[in-house]
Amino acid sequence: MNQSPLAGFAPTAPATRMENHGAHMVKIAMASGQDVLARTGSMIAYEGFVQYEPNPPAVRQQAAQWLTGEGAPLMRCHGDGLLYLADYGADVVILHLAEDSLSVNGTNVLAFDAHLRWGVERVKGLAKFSGQGLFNVTLAGTGWVALTSRGLPVVVDCGRGEDETYVDPDALVAWSTQLKVKGKRSFTASALIGRGSGEAYQLGFSGQGFVVVQPSEDSADRLRVRG
Repeated sequence: MNQSPLAGFAPTAPATRMENHGAHMVKIAMASGQDVLARTGSMIAYEGFVQYEPNPPAVRQQAAQWLTGEGAPLMRCHGDGLLYLADYGADVVILHLAEDSLSVNGTNVLAFDAHLRWGVERVKGLAKFSGQGLFNVTLAGTGWVALTSRGLPVVVDCGRGEDETYVDPDALVAWSTQLKVKGKRSFTASALIGRGSGEAYQLGFSGQGFVVVQPSEDSADRLRVRG
């Protein structure tokens, strides 16, 4: 019997809690008592019995500063089966935290294990350089996290050398919270870093940890409020 030409796109049995199905989708093995918090509207398919609770009260309270114009952009997913999530064709990066902590740009959060400790915090030190404050989502504990990236990201290991790593805030996805962070103003780099005119600014990272950077620096993608 001839094999279907679509056979190569069929899902495989999950090997881990969260894994990629292609570059632009995450497949999550759901089980009773193992809820997931996911970006509202990101569900594209599921198998089995999976239910959703959009913008639950606990999330609304925790994400009061996560400004989207529509409240906290998360839904609680629970049940048994396979859940598929995506975000308008963005690349999906999956990380497993092992008693680690991560700071993530709110617009790049796709899903994470609901038992992780999380909150919304202002990135310290950025307002005085940019005139704006940047709010990030912090995730801590042991569990799975799925992030989005506008294009294939680069993960920079900041602990490999003594030099600091500088990143355009508009291209920044996430970083290890144990890294030291500082802002830097630059006139000479303004023509090379970022798309704005005039003064440019970067975030500098040092210490042991990593930074995730996407190949996009569209400031419209950033989640900012006035400082």
